[in-house]
Amino acid sequence: MGKASRGKKERSRDKAEQWTATGAARAARRLREQTGRSLAGNSWVQTMLASNIKNVVSELYAVLLHSNLADIADRPGDTARDAAWSMTLGKQGHRPPWPRAAGEAAGWEIRQIEKVLRQAEVLVISPAAHAAVMAAAATLEPADVSTLHRDRDILVPTALLVLPEPVVVVNRTGSLSDIKAFGWQFVTQHQILPTAQYPGVQVTTFMDRDGPVQPTGWRQAVSQARASGSPLPPLMPDGMYGMRGDACLAEESSETLAHLSELYREMENARAQASQWRAEPVPETGEWGGGRVEDPYDDFVGRYMFAFFRLNSQGITAISSPRATGGTAAGSSDASVPQDPDVRVIRLVAPSPRPSDPAGDTKREYHHRWPVRMHKVRQWYPSRQEHRVIWRGPYIKGPADAPLMMGEKAYLVDS
Repeated sequence: MGKASRGKKERSRDKAEQWTATGAARAARRLREQTGRSLAGNSWVQTMLASNIKNVVSELYAVLLHSNLADIADRPGDTARDAAWSMTLGKQGHRPPWPRAAGEAAGWEIRQIEKVLRQAEVLVISPAAHAAVMAAAATLEPADVSTLHRDRDILVPTALLVLPEPVVVVNRTGSLSDIKAFGWQFVTQHQILPTAQYPGVQVTTFMDRDGPVQPTGWRQAVSQARASGSPLPPLMPDGMYGMRGDACLAEESSETLAHLSELYREMENARAQASQWRAEPVPETGEWGGGRVEDPYDDFVGRYMFAFFRLNSQGITAISSPRATGGTAAGSSDASVPQDPDVRVIRLVAPSPRPSDPAGDTKREYHHRWPVRMHKVRQWYPSRQEHRVIWRGPYIKGPADAPLMMGEKAYLVDS
């Protein structure tokens, strides 16, 4: 589902302070608590989410009404409307019947977000691990995300992941969002044509209320909401997405995945045309120094989360718990370990050698790291005495203390 548009312009970001796990953990817990308190009964948040839902569903309906649904349904309009709702709320875990109005749908989304905030494990990710996830996500195609196996790939079923700094995303309409956090929980998806239920993951993106993208209209909304007694939460719910989690495309060929990715892009291009009435020019220049992610196909969230889940499950990143390490003693000068036992830290770890890597003196020495795209391999299973084709990646290859390379861009990260 697409993001809510703030129509933001860029402003300078403050010079980032040195990231520490302790500071990140404290900030993450504070953000969750403040956001949870600000959400309940907040009419400003509900109005913004309702506007977003109305736009997305109406644009999907316009596209589907002119698709081949009309050829297979007795009542094309009703079928297209149901399909539009199922592709938004159904994928997010809402079971039919669908809401009668966007405001009702927004109320349901807020209750879902409140549930995540109450039950989530809070995770903070180091700049190094975040850079690796960003690089790996850039190698993915839309169909790759549907190879996700929820129970195998996701180590924490309900969580709030707070990033080291916001990611500025250029949406299909030209508006900017600054994503500061992701929340997720397991759900059952409800789809039609044919009617079916699938295991899925509901993902919510949160904008940084006080982040680097601050137009005049947004600052006015923040000020008015605060004056009304219902201040906007520091983590402002932006978009809600549904990721299928049954690895439905894991057995498909590379050619099939490429074809499905192309069909997805065609669908998103049609949606972009339907949303041109609210498009705005993208600023060509700005003072934001962290770069921007172009997201014309509305798939950045899925690619980032898929890369995050897979890198965790493959041991490229490690989730450390203060309970396991005993935390930091009082008065300790080690700022790398959070003293908050309710927050876990995700770090980039040294890559494990793979069976295909050269061994001994013949092994190559690399001076940088790079993301390896998803690809199929013939994996030998000794217990079955047979090869099976599996998907591997994305993953990060190279020395742990080397800079991370991504095409023509280089991310210098800590080890």
